[in-house]
Amino acid sequence: MKIPDLYLFSGLGADERAFSGLDLSGYSIRYMSWIKPEDQEKISSYATRMAREMISDNPVLIGLSFGGMVAMEVAKQIPGAIVILISSAKTKREIPPYFRGYLNRFLLRLLPGRLLVWPNAVTFWLFGVTTQEEKKLLAAILKDTDPDFLKWALSQILQWKNDVPAGQVYHIHGKRDRLLPYRYIDRPVPVHNGGHLMIVSHAGIVSDIIREILAQEHRVD
Repeated sequence: MKIPDLYLFSGLGADERAFSGLDLSGYSIRYMSWIKPEDQEKISSYATRMAREMISDNPVLIGLSFGGMVAMEVAKQIPGAIVILISSAKTKREIPPYFRGYLNRFLLRLLPGRLLVWPNAVTFWLFGVTTQEEKKLLAAILKDTDPDFLKWALSQILQWKNDVPAGQVYHIHGKRDRLLPYRYIDRPVPVHNGGHLMIVSHAGIVSDIIREILAQEHRVD
């Protein structure tokens, strides 16, 4: 069977640096670049535009955090798509209810975008990064994030309406994720001691799980 093409969707405004620790050698990889959202655009419309950039008829969508939610919406446009979520959510029910209230939407509109991308001790704690190398990487990603895109993405997370997972979905989730707590996630593949940025801190474990999934789906080594 043909080895699948992997399409990687990073988290919020991040880029492919978030995936730098993964070992996906042997696969064709395309990092999906975020496009500028249109005025008042919903995540479903945004995903439709992202899907137009995909040229494979045998894709595996790998989505990190917000990128996983976009991948879920893209999968609705591609029959038979396989989706691998990392530190993400399959449906709105997996997003903690305290994030989805009207008060949070109101506060998000008031907060300056630059404040949201300022690395600090609270950010490091929420993402579960502990080493200087991890903090340096997260800080660099945040500093390069477009504040306007970040505010739009956060608003879409708070308003996400998805009720049913699309495609064949696998979900890898850290048991110590503080942003999207493990207790809200339905039947994930657990990573013990993994935080929200376990794709960096536990890259070897996440790589092994992804390879096992791909081997199971496509019978490749």
